[in-house]
Amino acid sequence: MGSTIAEKILARAAGLASVKAGQEIWAKPDYVVAYDFPGYTDVIFKQMKEEFGIERVKEPDRYVMFIDHMVPAATPQEEELHIITRKWCAENNVPLYERQGIGHQLAAELGYAVPGAFVVHFDGHISQLGTFGTLAVGVRRHLLEAFVREKISFKVPQTTRVNLNGALRKGVMARDVFHHIVRVLGPSACRFQVLELGGSALAGISIEGRQTMTGLAMFTGAITAIVNPDKTTLDYILPRAKKKLAPLSSDADATYAAVHEIDVSTLEPIVVIPPSPANTRDLKDYLGLELQAGYLGSCASGRLEDLRIAAAVLKGRRVHPGFQLHVVPTSQEIMVKAAEEGLIATLAAAGAFVSSSSCDYCFGRIATMTAGQRAVSTGTLNVKGRMGSPDSELYLVNAATVAASAIEGKIADPRKYL
Repeated sequence: MGSTIAEKILARAAGLASVKAGQEIWAKPDYVVAYDFPGYTDVIFKQMKEEFGIERVKEPDRYVMFIDHMVPAATPQEEELHIITRKWCAENNVPLYERQGIGHQLAAELGYAVPGAFVVHFDGHISQLGTFGTLAVGVRRHLLEAFVREKISFKVPQTTRVNLNGALRKGVMARDVFHHIVRVLGPSACRFQVLELGGSALAGISIEGRQTMTGLAMFTGAITAIVNPDKTTLDYILPRAKKKLAPLSSDADATYAAVHEIDVSTLEPIVVIPPSPANTRDLKDYLGLELQAGYLGSCASGRLEDLRIAAAVLKGRRVHPGFQLHVVPTSQEIMVKAAEEGLIATLAAAGAFVSSSSCDYCFGRIATMTAGQRAVSTGTLNVKGRMGSPDSELYLVNAATVAASAIEGKIADPRKYL
């Protein structure tokens, strides 16, 4: 029997000819990625020294750190955390990227999304590197192992394959496709597995759209998501890749835990209602619901594709009086390109508040809501308190819907503006 792309990557990382689902292995991550966050990296740095006697990591080029939360710092304590991170990276000769964008996006832009590579992070949204044929897994609190050992203990996961067929209609975006997958499969269908995306519809979904889908993989229960790299992704990522590995793909006779066929050709815009990312509904059933705010950004959105469609909706129009529309490009590179295309000017002229790249809007550190307020969002979560008061509400939608809703001050169908 053949192997899945995930099994092939883990076999290479473990130095084995092949591995199978359920097998316990020791695998060497090609890259260990993290962003500084209280209770995570600062604790890891301390444990390395005090509990393991490790003063320096042995292979600094295998590590990369990002400062993308609490940017800019609002308290002395936040800046002290950044100082700790800067100091540790300087002492260990580990690359540090600060104020350049959300780390998951930057990891791709900077070439850490190497096709065929094994990458770990404590944040599960690193799964979006799977767009490029990288097995990128969030290992949460066990990331310490990757800082103190060359290899980490890992159980080879099963893989569920989802074939997307058909073509998307106007106003329907990759985010709608992903939430439809959750609706069809259920929020725990891929628990502790790899979600492998394929099918003819992928050819019509941009790299950015694929990043949205793979980046949200955890909401199917999966530990990560991956796509067998095609010419589109290889042409983008290989010139950026920090190391050369042979791109891998699943064998035709690979064994899957399940295979699902999903037709996206009849799909309409979707809304995910609070308080769970599993609550997928048709947007048309919530049209007219009054809103106070909108957020376009996060590691799952805020890329050029999202900014372009939002600008197309908002061009020549104005944000509804009293409505707060926050637009946050996912990286500074994206922001520069958006400015060159005139997208930033269009969004600002419409009344959007455009900010430099940061994770802070997504987890509610800034632009927080009070009790009774509602927002549409392209963020990652809609749980209670995610963007402020636990008595506020978040509705997850695509970028076009955020823009259309900003015009009307209520949940709106973007298709009439496109």
